[in-house]
Amino acid sequence: MLANSPPTRMPTVKPLIVGIGGTPREQSSTELALRQALEPMRGKAEVRVFAGRDLLLPLYQPGITSRDDGAAALVSALMHCDGLIIASPAYHGSVSGLIKNALDYAEELAGEARPYLDGVPIGLIACAAGWQAAGQTLATLRTIAHALRGWPTPYGATIRTVPGLFAGGTCSDPAVAADLGRVGKQVLAFTQSQASALVGLASVQRAVSFTSTGTTP
Repeated sequence: MLANSPPTRMPTVKPLIVGIGGTPREQSSTELALRQALEPMRGKAEVRVFAGRDLLLPLYQPGITSRDDGAAALVSALMHCDGLIIASPAYHGSVSGLIKNALDYAEELAGEARPYLDGVPIGLIACAAGWQAAGQTLATLRTIAHALRGWPTPYGATIRTVPGLFAGGTCSDPAVAADLGRVGKQVLAFTQSQASALVGLASVQRAVSFTSTGTTP
């Protein structure tokens, strides 16, 4: 949304929320946690998910001018997203290499008008068999989000992926489901607040323009 063409009301275009998470295994616990967190977006945002085989990307190499289709789609989604949710399994106390490699592709945005993920709200989810690894992984995800100039949401979810937690594809624990939903709601609320602020700024700029020219809007 550009301030040089101010709308008179809230735009009807839905925000784009991107989800990145999971493992190469389709419907992994981490992927299902990500999809659960995206549920609050239903009907309120356009959602693009990169999970499972979408994450089987070539190792990121700076300076490569030709990217495969999967990498190009990811970079395009990151470039245009209004919000992002990242869900990573905890491998040996940190983010999985698969997720880190996907996020490394954000380096392609360094020279854009919005460099990296500057100002983008980022929800974070860490899934592990134990709490210690989950906590460490969440802290790493926060560091990555800051490095990409994003805004980690106040609440980050740490999930202990016990057997049966996502039986049938949905979360069986109401407390965990609430935690994941809270992450999604905070990302959505932040994108909506940003949109409102931009519309408000555009209205102020338009009013100042009319005042300076002596015209009545």
